[in-house]
Amino acid sequence: MKDKVVIITGGTSGIGRALAEKFGGEGSKVLITGRNQIDLDKTVHELRQKNILIHGFRADVGIEQDNKTMADEAIRLYGTIDILINNAGISMRALFSEVDLEVVRKVMDTNFFGVLYATKYCLPEIIKNKGSIVGISSVAGFRGLPGRTGYSASKFALNGFLEVLRNELIKTGVHVLTACPGFTTSNIRKRALMKDGRAQGESPRQEEKMMTATECAHYIYKAVVKRKRTLVLTAQGKLAVWLNKWWPSMTDRLVYFVMSKEANAPLE
Repeated sequence: MKDKVVIITGGTSGIGRALAEKFGGEGSKVLITGRNQIDLDKTVHELRQKNILIHGFRADVGIEQDNKTMADEAIRLYGTIDILINNAGISMRALFSEVDLEVVRKVMDTNFFGVLYATKYCLPEIIKNKGSIVGISSVAGFRGLPGRTGYSASKFALNGFLEVLRNELIKTGVHVLTACPGFTTSNIRKRALMKDGRAQGESPRQEEKMMTATECAHYIYKAVVKRKRTLVLTAQGKLAVWLNKWWPSMTDRLVYFVMSKEANAPLE
């Protein structure tokens, strides 16, 4: 990955920041995006202290024009684009019967349409370089999670898009990776939207027992280097995908049971 130009959306915290540090540490030229300028500046400063070549660009992936400008900025800074990691994402936590549909729309705008926009404007350079497109999906894109209507729907849609894209680009030499972390330590649960659109604030899960963002980034990096098709992480995540394929009815009950044990779960 030395001297490869890597764009990472949502790169100021969690998996995105860990990916920026991993790729940058391996010699890649990195551009991260985020919606908060203060967080961007802080992350760029801290990673530059580790001798990583990195720039930040303020953008909201849910806005199409921001993605076009992002791609243009990467080309202005580094001359090309080799790898796009679609990492930016938000979650939600509410029963479908109770959620404001605008919450679902916001999740889809970021998690699905944001990937379409970013990929659309980075694609010509990536095709030219026979590079990589990475979608940070989720086990929730293989197995619907109760209380996560918008999140699961967005990740199922993302998985479908990446599969189509991989097939359409089969003769171009472009690599497309669907990366599906299991529960990983990050800010996504703290920022998850409740039924009325307010941020959740506190994670309902035991973050200290999860895979770290650094570990997750390590596996994703290796999958990009090896140009893997799909990556499913954590033993729990792999088990959920496998059980859902062979025993879906039993998995329905198991998933409901596990999700209902979360703190303040919307499930009974």
